[in-house]
Amino acid sequence: QVQLVESGGGLVQAGGSLRLSCAASGRTFSRYAMGWFRQAPGKEREFVGAITWSAGNTYYADSMKGRFTISRDTAKNTVYLQMNSLKPEDTAVYYCAADRHSALRTIAQASEYDYWGQGTQVTVSS
Repeated sequence: QVQLVESGGGLVQAGGSLRLSCAASGRTFSRYAMGWFRQAPGKEREFVGAITWSAGNTYYADSMKGRFTISRDTAKNTVYLQMNSLKPEDTAVYYCAADRHSALRTIAQASEYDYWGQGTQVTVSS
């Protein structure tokens, strides 16, 4: 089992930045990947990006490229989501998720992830 705890959300003005953290504990696997998703009220859960644990390869939704960056700290068992140039439409609950057997074909699909954190609220004001 894997436990995930997100932190770092809050209120920020448009154009500002936030750094979210996701601390992971429990067993990991050779193809383990960590993903970030977000969900705004009344909308479907949306893929933000992901990182493979072993090599640190990153993947992003097209709309996130250039603004959001995912990284990891293996010593702390933690992944990060750096969000820059935030817009009001980025307002959502952001979730960290873990996939035991990631594949590029399905890396953006929320249904493929096995474990989820509780989420952290990000609110971007105008």
